[in-house]
Amino acid sequence: MNHIKILIADDHPMMREALKTAVQDEPDMQVVGEATNGLEALDLARELAPDVLLLDLLMPKLGGLEVLERLQKETPHVKVLVVSSLEDEGKILAAVQSGALGYFPKTASRNYLLEGIRKVADGVPYLPAGIAAMLFKGLREMKVAAPEPQGSRPRHEPLTERQAEVLRLVGDGRSDREIGEILHLTEATVRSHVHNILRRLDLETRSQAVAYVLRTGAGK
Repeated sequence: MNHIKILIADDHPMMREALKTAVQDEPDMQVVGEATNGLEALDLARELAPDVLLLDLLMPKLGGLEVLERLQKETPHVKVLVVSSLEDEGKILAAVQSGALGYFPKTASRNYLLEGIRKVADGVPYLPAGIAAMLFKGLREMKVAAPEPQGSRPRHEPLTERQAEVLRLVGDGRSDREIGEILHLTEATVRSHVHNILRRLDLETRSQAVAYVLRTGAGK
């Protein structure tokens, strides 16, 4: 029998042990390595060529989204199932955009984890029903603008250069705190920028802004 070779990347020893325990009795699965930070995850992915990488997003030295983007360029054959405690729409969409084939919340049961690993190993995208329903709800609520007549004035006010930078980072799934650290702004200033971006783009929620970036490539 061919085993699904699994690499686990999580900086918490107890979480790595829990994931190993969850798959150790499965005859078609084999844990081939463990990584404690993002850079180690990249090195082991190159060295061990796993079928599936179980990846936490909150990793030291190199964050999960950066790991995903570099894997896509360096080892695209490695399929990634994100295993995360983060369940907000922005992070999930950003992970999928960066190359994850599946997203598994740490609060879900072992059976769903095993299902996710097998589907991702077969190249089938995997989202638990609750996560998928949340994403569809956010996409349904997003207002889709009608095409503008040729020669007409733009419907939305143009974004400032700073607002475009903030929007790009929102689209990457960054929190207000993370955006503030990257752009050297206070969280209050970032929240003000996000509020103005939503108003200018005629959007209502942050998840709609993420979906807007994914759909239009705005800010990229």
